[in-house]
Parts: sequence; C-alpha cells; structure tokens
Amino acid sequence: MGEGRMRGLKDKRVLITGGASGIGAATAARFLEEESRVVVVDKDDAACSRIKAELPSLSGAIQADVADADAVTRAFLELDRMLGGLDVLVNNAGISIRHDFLKITPAEWRRVMETNLNGIFFAAQEASRRMIAAGSGVILNMGSTNALTGYPYYADYNASKAGVVALTRSMALELAPAVRVNAVCPGYVMTPMQQAEYTPEMLEAVNRKIPMGRHARPEEVAALFAFLASDEAPFITGHCYVIDGAEIAGGLASR
Repeated sequence: MGEGRMRGLKDKRVLITGGASGIGAATAARFLEEESRVVVVDKDDAACSRIKAELPSLSGAIQADVADADAVTRAFLELDRMLGGLDVLVNNAGISIRHDFLKITPAEWRRVMETNLNGIFFAAQEASRRMIAAGSGVILNMGSTNALTGYPYYADYNASKAGVVALTRSMALELAPAVRVNAVCPGYVMTPMQQAEYTPEMLEAVNRKIPMGRHARPEEVAALFAFLASDEAPFITGHCYVIDGAEIAGGLASR
C-alpha cells in the first residue's frame, strides 16, 4: 500500500455498491490505497470474482442486487460479519438505458427506478441504522448532472437521479450531526456502461461539447468520494458535488 493521502481514512470500514466495475471499482481501489477496509457489493457474480482477483486486499465481495430490499438486508448482515460495522457507504450502483421518452416501457421505468432510487434508499437506510448506533458515519450517494439539468433520451434515469439528490438533502438534515450525507454528480465518465451505450463517434461528439475536451476518468470521481469521506471534509454535508469538466456551467451561448 502507498501512503494514504487523506486524513482519517486509514482502517475505515467502507462499503461500495456497484463496486465491481467502472466508478465503483476505481473507488474501491482508491479507498484501498488510503488503507481503508473495503467490501464491495455487486449484482454480477462474475464481476465479484474478477474484482477480488484484481484487488486482493479487498475484505470481501458480496453478490446482491440493490433493487431487492431483502438482498440488501442480507448483504449488510454479511458486511457485519466481515467488518463488524460500517464507517462509509459509497452508494454507487446504478443503471441507465438510452431510449425515447415515448418508448419507455413500464418494465424499463420500474427497473431503472428500482436500482437507481430504491437501491440507494435501501442501502442508505441499512447503513444509517448502523452509523447512528455508532455515533458517526458518512454516506455518499451517486447522483448525476442529469439530476440537475435536462438531458434527452434518459427521462427515467434523470428522474431517478433527481430523486437521489432530494433524498440526499433530506437524509443530511435528519441524520446530522452524527452522519454526513452528500451526493456526487458526475457528467460524462468513461466507463464500460458509457462505452456500451455510445459509439466512438458519439463519444467524440460529446468530448467536443465539454470545455475540458474529454470524459472524466473513473479515478477522478473516486478521488472526490475519498475526499468527501475523509476527515478533510467534516463540515461538508447535504449537498451535491458536480464533477463534469464545466459541461453544465454555461447555457446555450457556451455550446
């Protein structure tokens, strides 16, 4: 392990949902660098096996779908056995489907909401109970710039992420001062999910619109999670932190 960069993350017990790929996997790697004790939850069993091989210092990888409240309860009981409690929840699991508003089926709408909003709620509630009992903790929810401004072709995803932002604010008010709660709202991030939905030409067109000229790297989002979880951020709670290369900083005139 390298030297920890952030104060107060060494030996912290960290759970990351959707932790076996993309931003979640990068976040697991970053917290391990900070010498935290890390468990990931992911619905993909093969990805759980892969991440354990890639990050041998992980304390565990639990297969569970956050959309299933009973599975989340079971995952937290397993976490209790592995780590004996929880200091930081990175509530990262999420899905998106690119489709026209008029073509969204009830089943698709439900699936996106159940993962992106219900899943965040189920995990946050389980984590909060443990943190309140312990007297401290940090919950970091995965939002999106899509929660803050309109984007076509992702109506269900956008609605779910706007729900996450409102939930984050409400939780921060109710759980203070013991538990800090924030949302991280990335713009475009180069992840497997993004590459599955966009052709190389589409990705290039996006890069041309972003003032920084590129997508975010998962490691950059992971660094924001690490900072917000650390003792460097003791007064930061109740807000959304955008990481988007200035994509939504301007209006029409900036495009």
